[in-house]
Amino acid sequence: MITGMDEYPVHQLPQPIADVGSSDRNFYDRCYLNAHDRTGDLFLITGMGYYPNLGTKDAFVLVRRGDEQTAVHLGDALDHDRLDQRVGGYRVEVVKPLEELRVVLEETEGIAMDLHWRGLFPVVQEAPHVMRTGTLRKVLDAQRFAQCGSWEGTISIDGEEIAVTPDRWVGSRDRSWGIRPSGESEPPGRPADPAWGGMWWLYVPVAFDDFGICLIIQEEADGYRLLNDCTRIFKDGRVEQLGWPRIRTTYVSGTRTPKSGVIDCTLPDGTPVTIEVESLLAVPIHVGGGYGGDSDWGHGQWKGPGFTERVTYDLTDPAVVGRVPFGLTDSVGRAVWREEGRDPIEGWGLYEHGVLGLHEPTGFTDWFIHAP
Repeated sequence: MITGMDEYPVHQLPQPIADVGSSDRNFYDRCYLNAHDRTGDLFLITGMGYYPNLGTKDAFVLVRRGDEQTAVHLGDALDHDRLDQRVGGYRVEVVKPLEELRVVLEETEGIAMDLHWRGLFPVVQEAPHVMRTGTLRKVLDAQRFAQCGSWEGTISIDGEEIAVTPDRWVGSRDRSWGIRPSGESEPPGRPADPAWGGMWWLYVPVAFDDFGICLIIQEEADGYRLLNDCTRIFKDGRVEQLGWPRIRTTYVSGTRTPKSGVIDCTLPDGTPVTIEVESLLAVPIHVGGGYGGDSDWGHGQWKGPGFTERVTYDLTDPAVVGRVPFGLTDSVGRAVWREEGRDPIEGWGLYEHGVLGLHEPTGFTDWFIHAP
């Protein structure tokens, strides 16, 4: 099908741009964004995804305040106008590519927002991310870019309007595309060999005054590091690699929710750097956010045309508490950069972490062990 996008020299394959380069049902193209005012009083996480081989598109807004977490979900049939990124009353407008966005949710189930994003530093292209089921099929094969930035606008929750000003409100965003589990569950086929035992995950994009960092690490159950990408980016676009970080994490007792972490890394000239990061407010993104392990909302699932719903969770409810260890938590992150020869520097951003299943190096030797 020829669309307006075919007027532009953006083709990568000898076919119309509406046809993606893979017939894999799990092909996706989505964005993720978060916003907070550095207090830990409120954390807003939002995103939108397109699933061309499933014929669907969706969006979500997730807000935590205190012990309450509220999700708004929107879903619809896929169309071919990819330049008009919209699902129902939700839309993402590209004001200036790679620098400025506008993210709008028209009032839906009592929640609304109109937010303007400005990148504080250029985007960072992360390392390609690949996962397989044992030695078999790729279940994840994705590319992503990330960015730290500031926000301006308004958020409305049940009639309460919250002013968002760029002097206080910051966050991070990413856009990723490729293959990842999407839509309804599919027949598994032959069991993975070896069976998947678990994973350890850390993702920390943080803005400091003069530079930003983007760290992403994934380890298998035995500690083998599948993904190691840690960079520092300056306002002029210079990028430095920060080596092979070593991580120490303190968890909330009786949980797998991170309380704080220490990241030891190295500048290109060999200078050691320590980044201390703490969680001010944790959002389990698999509780209403649609990420892995969410029993209520899955990215790419067909819910019918013009679908919307609102779901509110009490994070002290034992039924919800029991779900938290089986997915990732995104936290309002306060960071401190410590480098020999200079004063400590404070930064703010995302502190995303999770230990799913086994991870022998940190003592989680089965799915149900929690921190002492």
